[in-house]
Amino acid sequence: MNIYNKKFYWKLALLVSAILIGISSLWYTNTLVDKLREKEKSNVELWHETIVAISNFSTQTDCDITPLFNIIKNNRTVPVILVDQDNNIISHRNLDSLKLVKDEANYLQEELAEMKLQNEPITIPLSNNNKNYIYFKDSLLLRQLKFYPFFQLAAVAIFILIAYFAFSSARKAEQNQVWVGMAKETAHQLGTPLSSLLAWLEVLRMKDVDEATISEIQKDLTRLETITERFSKIGSRPDLQAVDIGETVAFFIDYLKTRVSQKVHFEVNKPENSVYVPVNLSLFEWVIENICKNAVDAMNGVGNITIKVTDRVQFAYIDITDTGKGIPKSKFKTVFEPGFTSKKRGWGLGLSLAKRIIENYHDGKIFVKKSDPETGTTFRIVLKKQ
Repeated sequence: MNIYNKKFYWKLALLVSAILIGISSLWYTNTLVDKLREKEKSNVELWHETIVAISNFSTQTDCDITPLFNIIKNNRTVPVILVDQDNNIISHRNLDSLKLVKDEANYLQEELAEMKLQNEPITIPLSNNNKNYIYFKDSLLLRQLKFYPFFQLAAVAIFILIAYFAFSSARKAEQNQVWVGMAKETAHQLGTPLSSLLAWLEVLRMKDVDEATISEIQKDLTRLETITERFSKIGSRPDLQAVDIGETVAFFIDYLKTRVSQKVHFEVNKPENSVYVPVNLSLFEWVIENICKNAVDAMNGVGNITIKVTDRVQFAYIDITDTGKGIPKSKFKTVFEPGFTSKKRGWGLGLSLAKRIIENYHDGKIFVKKSDPETGTTFRIVLKKQ
């Protein structure tokens, strides 16, 4: 299992854990809300029984009904409205928002309508065969308790997102520092033996060594110089120069043809007019080389690679298409991550390096435009024109 599969499973485990925690929190809070709602309903029923008791004792002058009035006063949370059988409002209690409205009558009717939708009324039978009704709804405390978990989970989610992005940014900055340090150290380490080899080449010339042999050694040393130059430019802003991107790509491909399998056919399609794009030739060549070599590997050394340069108003598109085995859609972004590779050999740095060069040093974009197991893969490079 590679690092990206492990990363996916960790993310999945964290997501499932977060969902379970959220569901548990909501379930527990809803349980508390239900219990509190039952308690408030009991309070309203007690309020109703108290009113009935007071009406029954109203004809008895020797009874102390002060405790009953105290029960009514102690209901300070549950909003209630007492109406007669014709829906005329007799009294109300705990409607705190009433202080903020100008039209009290309409407000009370709206509250009554809301209470009718929320709970069944409690009936108060009267001595003259008439009835009164007590309507009620959830208290402010109950409503706050009901929505509190959502605010709590939202706050936790925002905190986790901020922490994740902060950690991710710090990790990427650290990776960039390691990347730059390794690249510059590699360039430094290559510099010393390269200088020595160039000196030995001059010695060989003085020894009348076969010119063809010296020429091949010179090509390899030139290649090493190019590689050293590439690594030395990582981490610093390279100089860009405007070039005809079509001619430049064609030149790179001509060089590459002789260094890959002869069973790979290259085709370059470019506009008739020159398209000038500011690039660093050494680094841009590295991008084309990495993508094409990956394409050759994907085709197992047999197939076609087509490079198409397209001129747009502000941009130049470079599409590199192979006839290989394709890339799953789920891996379109992952292929650019450091260490990702589908090969048994290799470090998985080629496409990651290409992405850094195009996006960080040329202010462009590189992505998988399309891919299919039947037809192969197309990478697109987008560069700003001069």
